[in-house]
Amino acid sequence: MAAIQNHEFDQEKPHHEVFDRIEVERVDLRPVDSEAEKKLVRKIDLYLMTSLWVMYLFSYMDRSNIGNAKIAGMNDDLGLTDEEYSLAIVVFIIGYILGQVPSNMFLTRLRPSLYIPGMMIAWGTVVCLMSLIKTPAQLIGCRLLLGLMEASFVPAVVFLISTWYKKTEQAKRFMTFTSAAILAGAFGSIVAGAIIKTLHNAHGITGWRWLFIVEGLATIGVAIIGPFILLDYPGTTKKFFVDERTLATRRLYEDGVVSSIEGEGEISHLEALKAALSNWRLWMLVAGYHCIISTLALSYFYPYIVSSLGYTSTQAQFMTSPIYFTAFAIAVPCCIMADRWPRRRVYFVTSAMFMGTVFCILMTTVMIDVPRYIFLCFLTACIWTANPIAESFASSSMASIKPEVRAISLAFINSMANLAQIYGSYLMPSWDAPRHAIGFGTFAGLLFTGGCIYAGAMVVLMRRPFVSIQTQSVS
Repeated sequence: MAAIQNHEFDQEKPHHEVFDRIEVERVDLRPVDSEAEKKLVRKIDLYLMTSLWVMYLFSYMDRSNIGNAKIAGMNDDLGLTDEEYSLAIVVFIIGYILGQVPSNMFLTRLRPSLYIPGMMIAWGTVVCLMSLIKTPAQLIGCRLLLGLMEASFVPAVVFLISTWYKKTEQAKRFMTFTSAAILAGAFGSIVAGAIIKTLHNAHGITGWRWLFIVEGLATIGVAIIGPFILLDYPGTTKKFFVDERTLATRRLYEDGVVSSIEGEGEISHLEALKAALSNWRLWMLVAGYHCIISTLALSYFYPYIVSSLGYTSTQAQFMTSPIYFTAFAIAVPCCIMADRWPRRRVYFVTSAMFMGTVFCILMTTVMIDVPRYIFLCFLTACIWTANPIAESFASSSMASIKPEVRAISLAFINSMANLAQIYGSYLMPSWDAPRHAIGFGTFAGLLFTGGCIYAGAMVVLMRRPFVSIQTQSVS
């Protein structure tokens, strides 16, 4: 009888020698027990998505709380100019870009349940240290370190989701993961406002310094719990029984997702990097995702943009929350539908990007405060709808390639896309308020271009999809 032979995780072997080591001798073509599969998926969600969601919640607050600190007096206390503030944002992005591909190269040889929490402790420590800064140079240095540490997280998550879930399950999971960033933006402003207001001048420490202390310590606390919940890979995780690991790998195999190294042996980091970067399809996805990520630079300026609409500093902290709630309410059902109709997934991406183009134009032409605030809410919804569906499109398109190559490819897409945030951080100068024609005009052009790229990518990848990559590059 056809069967899948499962080998126990060998405690004496290094992890890189047993990465998802499942030998598939003959594939059982009978359908997987649907009830057993549903139970397994619920368990995967409980362990993996819950832990990743909470971690991303704190990750996003840690990287974006600089915007809350800015309007709480940090710029005045440090003598920070607009150019220095923009530089503090840029160096984070530089570190974030530089660290992603190397991190995912090592991830396939390490245990995610230990590696990710370890990096989280590192960046939580950096956030705490930001409460001690006295000069703009110290702020810039801390932001660079924070970017390097946080660079490990999102690419690792994208790879883990692509390793654990079927192609038709991924958009909802990416949305679940991304919702942490959306809700961090919504509740993060409320939490930041409460911390700053409640603890300002407690023990002689200003409110914005308390913000870094409290959120940094909370991040470290979550990271300490991480190893007890977070999963490794389908064939090696110690939190699942042998039959569960077998089912986890088998269902992915039947869906055409390569989640294990099936007898051909591992390839080196250099071979995987060469195979990834020589694939022209990858560069098409990089270009499209770059256009989406460029608009995420807006998140650093939401409190400032809202305050330019006539709200006070404290009001602006709280008025950013409805922006994210709107995004959450619209993005979630769109991602559910994208998984239901996976072949039409790109339609959701292109539609969101074209609609975002319209709202960017409206932001530069309408000068009435209330409509502009509403436009900003819907623009954010378009961005956060396109983002997770585009990630699932890239991940599912690469389902058939080796995990080492897929890990590098997904990290490369994310890192190159984040280059957009370098120039994006300079697109909202204070002298251009309240119209911000430079920023919203640039974002309109990028969203329109990105929508066209994804429309073309859908046609191209249907005709010439990613194919299985071993040690050679793909033509």
